[in-house]
Amino acid sequence: MEGMLELASVMVLGVFAQWLAWRIKQPAILPLIVIGLAVGPLASLITPNGEKLLDGDAIFSGDLLFSFVSISVGVILFEGGLTLRLSEIRHQAVTVRNLLIFGPIITLVGGAIGAHYLLGANWGISALFGALIIVSGPTVIMPILRNVRPNERINTILKWEGILIDPIGALIAVLIYEFIQSGRFTEEISAGAFKEFIVTIASGVFIGGLAALFLQWILRRNRIPDYLKNVFTLGLVIFAFTASELIKKEAGLMAATFMGIMLANMKVPDLKKILSFKEDVSLILISVLFILLSSRINMEQIQKLGWESVALFAVVILVIRPLVVFLSTVGSNLAWNERFFLSWIGPKGIVAAAVASLFSIQLIANAPDPVTQAQAEFILPLTFLMIVGTVVFQGSSAKFVARLLNVERADPKGVLIVGASDVPRFFGRYLQDQGVPVLIADVSENNLEKAKNEGLDIFQGDVLASGIRDEMDLTQIGRLMAMTSNSEINQLAVTLYKDEFTEDGVYRISSRRETELTKFEPVHSILFSHKSDYLFLASLIRQNPEWLEIPLSSQEGFEQHIKKERSRQLPVFIKKEDGSIEFVQTEEVLVEKGDLLISLPLETK
Repeated sequence: MEGMLELASVMVLGVFAQWLAWRIKQPAILPLIVIGLAVGPLASLITPNGEKLLDGDAIFSGDLLFSFVSISVGVILFEGGLTLRLSEIRHQAVTVRNLLIFGPIITLVGGAIGAHYLLGANWGISALFGALIIVSGPTVIMPILRNVRPNERINTILKWEGILIDPIGALIAVLIYEFIQSGRFTEEISAGAFKEFIVTIASGVFIGGLAALFLQWILRRNRIPDYLKNVFTLGLVIFAFTASELIKKEAGLMAATFMGIMLANMKVPDLKKILSFKEDVSLILISVLFILLSSRINMEQIQKLGWESVALFAVVILVIRPLVVFLSTVGSNLAWNERFFLSWIGPKGIVAAAVASLFSIQLIANAPDPVTQAQAEFILPLTFLMIVGTVVFQGSSAKFVARLLNVERADPKGVLIVGASDVPRFFGRYLQDQGVPVLIADVSENNLEKAKNEGLDIFQGDVLASGIRDEMDLTQIGRLMAMTSNSEINQLAVTLYKDEFTEDGVYRISSRRETELTKFEPVHSILFSHKSDYLFLASLIRQNPEWLEIPLSSQEGFEQHIKKERSRQLPVFIKKEDGSIEFVQTEEVLVEKGDLLISLPLETK
């Protein structure tokens, strides 16, 4: 019963930490670790018997904890792989490749030298630390990118590096651990380690690729019912991970990641539903893992960290990371300010915490010599220092640094139009003809096919679904027009996308109920006139589908024109002198000399 209570407490605390992260706009990893430390080592300072309120080792005994951690990390990396589409990396493939080649080498060597000379660790433990800080991870990178909104090049590079570097870093850490356990290093061992590295990657890629092809085959043939598709996919990911681990240790992370990447770039039925399900599962796993792993740290281990550890942290973020980025971007099309920002962002995540937890306890129990055994005790707290430090220091300052370096995504002028029926397509075509990027989103294949044939960019999916924004390319999109025939969907879309486009960037057409009000209070988000609901616009377009352009000379002239032509024209857009388009709403519109009023005629020819 006590174990059940502790596990339930971890779940509740994890959900609370995720909510807190949302409130303070920080990666969830930060409150998760803080809560884990609070109920673990810090709680031992105030409890009567010096016991922790929660201890991951007590909840999961023996190897069960690390089996759970390993599988969970595999599922998290699979979910991250599902977001990687090859089409978005074609212009930055060389930079990402260099980061995956030079990054591990420079970080391993630099981290080892720093740990050896600053902390006095032997070369084995120093190399293990260098390997542990190679990884980054989607659990920390994605929240930072969502908060900062850097330009497309930076966003693509950091996302791909953050996901692909995890299995590589974990594999290198395993090889270093095996070297420590052997107690010696010869050319024969070195050659064997390199061979093991290649074989492990190949094993993971092979098993992950087979699993992805099998899932595509079985879903295309509809061999399993809808209610089992998500669960079957989760089971297949775990099976591929475990099978790879049985062939080669630590090949499971590569298998899970590669399986996700393949599925993201193949035509797989119901992939969006699978991705949404995996996001929910990953959220739960991340919440549980960080609290469990941070609660395992003992107060004695934390007390061993001194100013030398802080100096090592400074070396990692101020020397090693910039060196990795600048060497990896030689000859690239990145500007200097973009390279500086990339060098500032290198947070550590769940893989570093998981692998450090695993190796610290194994080395403490089975180290080849007393020195290694003693020094292994600070591997876990030192790694958590790097995780917390990078998240706090880099995550909290990322937006300020991005603004300082001018690498934030420019205010996009494009429009996401919710709905692909006749009405939204009509408005979408006009906007696109005026040079405004347009993305039409709907769930109807028939309507989207018509939009595509009309030259509009389309997205098939429910814009109200959780996590759907990560699937849409919103790089050029800064506004939303909800124009479906369902007023509830329109209102929900405006509500849900306020955080993405701000309150001034979300619009919708009126509902039938609003058009029938005798006294209508202006609503900031309503487009055109409060009488312009879907049926009104559909009838108007069907009777007279043409645009009127009226030159404007002043604000007063605009207002007089509106009053005079109220019964004959519906004001829709204002075309500014610079070519940009603004929407006419129920509230007062400000115009300047040289602007054009774009209207729809209310009278049939």
